[in-house]
Amino acid sequence: MDADPVQTATITVRPVRDTDMEAIAAIYGHYVLHGTSTFETDPPGAAEMQKRHDVLAAQGYPYLVAEGDGVVLGYAYVSAYRPRRAYWNTVENSIYLRHDIAGRGVGTTLLRALVDRCEVLGYRQIIAMIGDSGNVASLRLHLGQGFESLGTLRSVGYKHGRWIDTVCMQRSLGLGDSMPPDTAPKGS
Repeated sequence: MDADPVQTATITVRPVRDTDMEAIAAIYGHYVLHGTSTFETDPPGAAEMQKRHDVLAAQGYPYLVAEGDGVVLGYAYVSAYRPRRAYWNTVENSIYLRHDIAGRGVGTTLLRALVDRCEVLGYRQIIAMIGDSGNVASLRLHLGQGFESLGTLRSVGYKHGRWIDTVCMQRSLGLGDSMPPDTAPKGS
């Protein structure tokens, strides 16, 4: 039996590489097929995940992976919260971990790195829309990183034979709303 990469190595967080897309597609595909953290119902392949990444990368959004012993353990990224110009300071995060490594600190390490990167880039607010109000692990992860729960959108999705809620969470970044931002990024 192979050694558990979480138990045998230091977790490294780094920018995503094109070679990570197979692992990312496999991680996400598990949640598409078996979970309620995403409302997607057909798992996208590596090529589709690459396209999605490329759109975010072209817009300058961070996209990170957590790795142990060369194995991708999870990934996280941010995207625009809304497309209109006035929202340019606010991003929405997504984070997915290999389903068999929950509770081992990988999510905390990865989310902390993503939040830090967003602060360096000058974003002021980060939103998390948590699929399924019963997703205790994700709720605890975000609460542990300074997010606060703002409310629940009840029964907005239907998957695996049941109605699913979405929990909205938010965290201020850097100066938050204590003063106006310097400038908006080009193209916004």
